[in-house]
Amino acid sequence: MGHDLGGADPQGTHLHLGPEFGALGGQAGRGPEDHLIEVDFEGARRRIGAIAWRTPVIPADTPAGPVALKLESLQRTGSFKVRGAANRILKLTERERRGGVVTASSGNHGRAVAEVARRLGIAATVCVPDWADPSKLAAIRAAHATVVLCGDSYDAAEDRAVAVAGAEGMTLVHPFDHPDTIEGQGTIALELAEQLPDLDEVLVPLSGGGLVAGIALAARGRGVRVVAVSARRASVMLRSIRAGRPIRVPDEDTIASALGGGIGLDNRFTFDAVRDLVDEHVVVEEDRIRAAVARCIHNHHLVVEGGGAVGIAALWSGYEPHGHAAVIVSGGNIDPATLNAIATDPATSAPTA
Repeated sequence: MGHDLGGADPQGTHLHLGPEFGALGGQAGRGPEDHLIEVDFEGARRRIGAIAWRTPVIPADTPAGPVALKLESLQRTGSFKVRGAANRILKLTERERRGGVVTASSGNHGRAVAEVARRLGIAATVCVPDWADPSKLAAIRAAHATVVLCGDSYDAAEDRAVAVAGAEGMTLVHPFDHPDTIEGQGTIALELAEQLPDLDEVLVPLSGGGLVAGIALAARGRGVRVVAVSARRASVMLRSIRAGRPIRVPDEDTIASALGGGIGLDNRFTFDAVRDLVDEHVVVEEDRIRAAVARCIHNHHLVVEGGGAVGIAALWSGYEPHGHAAVIVSGGNIDPATLNAIATDPATSAPTA
């Protein structure tokens, strides 16, 4: 069932699904075996091993008790996205590689595609919304990819990427809704199984659903609950599940910009997977995400972006995990000015441990 605190905590209601979401969770009557996604997570791990790093796990204390943080913020290119991008691109034929790759991204996936393409000598074009983090755009350009600004919405960037792929014969590397991408992201679950053999639950940031789908599919049969955490201002997947179909919603300004954007009205894989395989949904507010970023700085000496900190925000907003829990800290690519503002803000500069 969806997590709903109902009343306010001592500092106000900061974690609350609310009536616009309703009660959400895994759907009765459908199991993981019903999902027509062919995946080989062990094969993906071997394939991407020369590019994606095995990331560390560290302990952290929270009001809900001790948890483990899986630091994909320390991954190559600064986020988990390199796993899916590497797996997808490494599976291309030689002819497809010669034609180049194109993608749509709010930043992290584009950076991952650009870096993988650079390493393999493949031309890359990245279509981005105008609000993409400037530091991420600089990193994409530094990897010699072509950046195309596409207006105020992520959906416009996605439409442009599809058009470029068709017009120029490039291969579209979808940021989340493709089996190869999902397969790559799921390799995180294999590492967690080895690093935390007594794991009961994992909190995963939710955006387009590739990360959640990959982890949920890879963790099936292990008895691990999957909790998807959304930023309220970047919750299109959750709203789509409530609507019963993929929908479009206006992009909102959020500290968790990595979780922004749509899921595609023709979503083929991640919508069903998230709808059916997630055990619980949690939504967090902007102030708690900012505080979580600050805690990472002051308590753990870690640089974490807003989208990567939503799981930590959930634990400081009243969510209580079931048993031994891990949190996927999905990225650390935050604009330096934003990071400095959060670190020096009196409201967040001295959070309690």
